[in-house]
Amino acid sequence: MSFHTMRTALSIAGTDPSGGAGIQADLKTMTMNGVFAMSAITALVAQNTAGVREIVELTPDFLGQQIDAVFEDIPPDAVKIGMAASCGLIEKIAERLRFYRAENVVVDPVMVATSGDPLISKEAVATLKTCLLPLATVATPNIPEAEILSGMTIKSQEDIEAAARRISGAYGCAVLLKGGHNINDANDYLYADGLGTWFYGTRIDNPNTHGTGCTLSSAIAANLAKGFELPVSIRRSKEYLSGALGAMLDLGKGRGPMQHNFNLSGEYAKEDISISL
Repeated sequence: MSFHTMRTALSIAGTDPSGGAGIQADLKTMTMNGVFAMSAITALVAQNTAGVREIVELTPDFLGQQIDAVFEDIPPDAVKIGMAASCGLIEKIAERLRFYRAENVVVDPVMVATSGDPLISKEAVATLKTCLLPLATVATPNIPEAEILSGMTIKSQEDIEAAARRISGAYGCAVLLKGGHNINDANDYLYADGLGTWFYGTRIDNPNTHGTGCTLSSAIAANLAKGFELPVSIRRSKEYLSGALGAMLDLGKGRGPMQHNFNLSGEYAKEDISISL
């Protein structure tokens, strides 16, 4: 009998019982991108494609216990951080990541749900800036989030470049500023180590964008865990996201989820009883 190891990634985020965003999207995405996926939950979120109903936060202590449980047993090769809505949770995440000297940290500064519902307090935004962004390998804000982080209005490609430079300079992390807010999978701008790079995406005419941010950041974390450089990780992740959107899944009454398992094949992935008859 021969055993083998596998690269590992941890998602620290909130839940989505409808399965398209949050921890659930992260675990699906990391699995489909070839790593062993683990999770530490910041908040239980009653949400679906139509909106957020209620958020129950876990305590910073319990979040810390979850992170410790993972790092003490299966140290992750990458960490993705999604929704962390309060100062105490953000401070706990930062403190534990520093303690374990975590590498390949992807921060998706989640502030607003796809449905438009706010997910984070103003105080927490300040803590995110001071505690978490300096630990990030890369931050992945969309335009509304980048406006909050940079303190500037973003209307053009030049604004995107300026905001990414400003955020990177202020907090010392690479910044992938996602240009396609509500325009699926358009062009994203990476500012890292003093260099700017545009990543051109395929525009896919699909209104079902629930969880795109969670999915992209998790895919980047998975690729970093596997040893790909940041620009290559981003390119691979954008291609994966395009495939998941391009599968044109149609579920839910609001902005639906994408098909994370679009390229899953094999005996146990068959969708329909008729296929095996």
